[in-house]
Amino acid sequence: MAQENTAPENGDLEGLENFVAADEMETLRAERDEMRDRFMRALADAENARKRGERDRREAEQYGGSKLARDMLPVYDNLKRALDAASEDTRAQAPALIEGLELTMRELTNVLKKHGVDEINPEVGAVFDPQLHQAMFEAPLPDTKAGQIIQVLGVGFMLHDRLLRPAQVGVSSNNQG
Repeated sequence: MAQENTAPENGDLEGLENFVAADEMETLRAERDEMRDRFMRALADAENARKRGERDRREAEQYGGSKLARDMLPVYDNLKRALDAASEDTRAQAPALIEGLELTMRELTNVLKKHGVDEINPEVGAVFDPQLHQAMFEAPLPDTKAGQIIQVLGVGFMLHDRLLRPAQVGVSSNNQG
């Protein structure tokens, strides 16, 4: 009869201790392996949380002012309109006022640029890019190709690599060029 791996008989105290010790060792090894696995997972979770926190901090630093920057764009637009509307007569009659507007516009663009806001000012003839431009109209203009910008109605702005406002453009719908 084959002997099974069972507890020793009553009189064999040393065998009993070895049997219990082997059983406990197996239990302890299993617990150790489980604890090691849990520790490694916790370590990985902590590292992922650290990386996520760093990424969130970096994004908040770069893009946290996007609402303020977006709210400043109408100020830019109004200053630009005021400067564009000033006739030669007005420039001659109120040079200090015009200079003040120009200095204010320059300061505003410098502050925006300092905080990562850049103009998107496409040129007439450039190719329309839906990631950067908003088509306000299409027209079949002679000597142009479909998709070419034929008029710039308003500049757009980027905050680092994110679009704040697309440039507003007119696009050619001509099929021949």
